[in-house]
Amino acid sequence: MGTWIAPSVIERELYEAKNAGDWAAYFDVLARAQLYLVQPRVQSDAHPGSVFFHPTPDRMIVVRTAGMLPAPTPETVFESRSLGWFSTVWAAGDPAFLAVNPGSPAEAYLTTTPADLARWRAHADAAPCYGLPGGKVHALFTGGPLHGDIAHGLAVGAHLAVTNGEFWNALAYHGSGYQHERRRVAKSWGITDRADWLATLEELLNTTVVSPVWEFALRVRRVLASDFAGPVDVEHWRHAAEASMRRNAERAAEPQLTPDGVTVARPRPAAEVEGEIAGVKRLIGRIARYEQRFRADGLLPEDGWVRSVEAWDLGRASQMARWGIGCRYGTLHEAEKAVLRAGESARGTYRSWEEFSAGYVLGRCLHFDEEEFGTWYTGALAAHVTLTTDPASPWRNIPWKCPSSGPASGTGSGTDLG
Repeated sequence: MGTWIAPSVIERELYEAKNAGDWAAYFDVLARAQLYLVQPRVQSDAHPGSVFFHPTPDRMIVVRTAGMLPAPTPETVFESRSLGWFSTVWAAGDPAFLAVNPGSPAEAYLTTTPADLARWRAHADAAPCYGLPGGKVHALFTGGPLHGDIAHGLAVGAHLAVTNGEFWNALAYHGSGYQHERRRVAKSWGITDRADWLATLEELLNTTVVSPVWEFALRVRRVLASDFAGPVDVEHWRHAAEASMRRNAERAAEPQLTPDGVTVARPRPAAEVEGEIAGVKRLIGRIARYEQRFRADGLLPEDGWVRSVEAWDLGRASQMARWGIGCRYGTLHEAEKAVLRAGESARGTYRSWEEFSAGYVLGRCLHFDEEEFGTWYTGALAAHVTLTTDPASPWRNIPWKCPSSGPASGTGSGTDLG
């Protein structure tokens, strides 16, 4: 390969197959890969359900694999399709060649006769998967940071990157294509424009999406653990939480002197206070049962406990920053700043990747799982195990308290991932 470093495993496998003259293997890789077509953004916005061919002057259709995509720009977007899709839609009047990663050592110029299209379909039908498989660590070897503060901030979002089968370090993010990313954030988050994205990203970075009740309960235990320098019994924890809530209710019932004068007290109904106290006690029991399962499954050490669930917001903030680029709601500069903030906040709350991960999983479970220990839990546990054991994981290669590496640690807004 000379001095060329394949951007990802996809391009490396294409190059190796081409270099060996094994075109069957080359097509096998293509059949598993997402193939990206460039589209004018104005055209994609006008026809969100369609993809258009834009031949080169020498009558070729150019596609790129995920590692060969350029940095996102406001004017152009990419949509991904499978080799099987191309074999189905290619018409007699379309160009005679499909150019794969032109200009790179992994390039190929594929003819498009009916026999060729049938070959594409056969490889597509035999492909075991499409896209990067979920549940594994995937990285850009070039075009994405592997060390430093930005890499650390991106690794904060690695739970979702592993679960979704994405490059954990792709700051210049295209995802599965422009319209796919827009549909995804609209469905899951209700985000349909830049203002929505900015507001949601800021809420996640400020960790105000996770329930304040969860954080209150965990904060009470953190204080007790600090005061008593050791483990906190569940009943002690419940009594301390109840006492704190009663004090807060009593203070709310007292008149307050403010610069504007005396504020009239508004005592809360006793039934409301008692109901909230009972709810927090139930929550503490629920957290304790999750932690017991976490210890049994190796997510926590034998005497470990969860410090905070802010990790769930911060992990999603790291991903949301990238999703905004894929949707063209944000810029690379904005995403870079957000990723750095997510990493800095995570380091300020947790002491290790393992602690961070336990907080992330607990937040996810408290929101979705309802103590069923179903896929919301097992999927997050699997990602945790992968990230803490895979030698290629960023959590195995980036120190939790990494020193700042300066501007060179980032991709920068003009980086070309190809």
